[in-house]
Amino acid sequence: MLKHWIWLAHRPSLNDRTKAALLRRFSDAEDIFCAEEADLRGMEEISRDGMTALKDKNLTQAEEILEACDRERLHILTYGDAAYPEALKNIADPPMVLYYKGQLPDFDTWPVIGVVGTRKASAYGMATARRMGYEIASCGGIVVSGMAYGIDGIAMSGALTAGGKVVGVLGCGADVVYPASNRSLFQDMERYGCILSEFAPGTPPLRQNFPKRNRIISGLSNGVLVVEAPERSGALITAHQAVEQGRDVFVVPGNVDQPGCVGSNLLLREGAIMAASGWDVMEEYEALYPGKLHRDGDGYPMRYRLEGDPALARKEEKPLPKVAQKPRIPGETKNLKKEFKKKSIDKTPSPPYSDLNKELPKLNDSEQAIVSALSGGERLVDDVVAETGLATGKLLTALTMLELKGVLKRLPGKRIALK
Repeated sequence: MLKHWIWLAHRPSLNDRTKAALLRRFSDAEDIFCAEEADLRGMEEISRDGMTALKDKNLTQAEEILEACDRERLHILTYGDAAYPEALKNIADPPMVLYYKGQLPDFDTWPVIGVVGTRKASAYGMATARRMGYEIASCGGIVVSGMAYGIDGIAMSGALTAGGKVVGVLGCGADVVYPASNRSLFQDMERYGCILSEFAPGTPPLRQNFPKRNRIISGLSNGVLVVEAPERSGALITAHQAVEQGRDVFVVPGNVDQPGCVGSNLLLREGAIMAASGWDVMEEYEALYPGKLHRDGDGYPMRYRLEGDPALARKEEKPLPKVAQKPRIPGETKNLKKEFKKKSIDKTPSPPYSDLNKELPKLNDSEQAIVSALSGGERLVDDVVAETGLATGKLLTALTMLELKGVLKRLPGKRIALK
């Protein structure tokens, strides 16, 4: 029963590896609940405290969590459910239960890419994260990230703008808005994406929760893309976990003179795969998901060769010849299995506030053209592209800068509007 899975998920003194070992010995959570001490003897994974926890058959906590889920409109996915992602099930320490809001995507039939990076991102990092999220979603991938301020949130924003499948993994309860500055993103994800967490409803964002969250991001993914990360960044912890789980690691190259790119550039030196576009990531999985990925989602990556009208670029670009290729085996990333030092997570900056009348004179020509196109109200991104004549890559960069300046807000369904 569901309450037995919740009981197992929240047993103190038992880590997820031990719970997975229990499931290999017993058929499901209810059998573990009913097991006597004699049935558990011989399992070296179980400590004395763990044995005490398993002998506690009180279901009050599980029933209270069920009531909280009903109150907060949270769905529950257990390790034993058919919809539980196969990739996550196969890591060494899978979560027994996931609480979620929104629409759970079919993780097993589409490529999943984790996109991570620093909270204290540069303008380049923010613009690139939005573009990469947009392109990965446009090409057919599911974007997974941590919903943190900075790279995570802006990459998810880009994927939502593309109308793609987006999943946010939290280090707190799935009903807790964290950080508070991402409330609008949280609301969009509830309606158009999926928010999930292994932590019970109401759990605060404690520091020790985030490494556990990171293993889910990488565990769900075929590969993890690091957009921008300093030498001390939680994104590097996620990259480390991805390697341990046999996932690919991709990195966007950064400015070698910028401290914020030291960690991500180091990953490149150690053998991560360089990615300059969403398709650079997605083409690694084209053979594994035949017929599901498309190279030029919304005109990508034409921007590298044609800076004119995007519609013209799509018309003039010739498709690349089909090439027979071997399916990529996850985990081919070379030389990355080095012990990373423990990284302290960079802090969340306050979001900017802007008065539009004061900001307008400071905007460049591209940004002013976008503001003019939005003067009549919210618009589709494609309509703004057509009206302004801006190349799509240049437009997305300008959109990111306008959002950072507090001039523009992104809406679901590929729509944008002035604040």
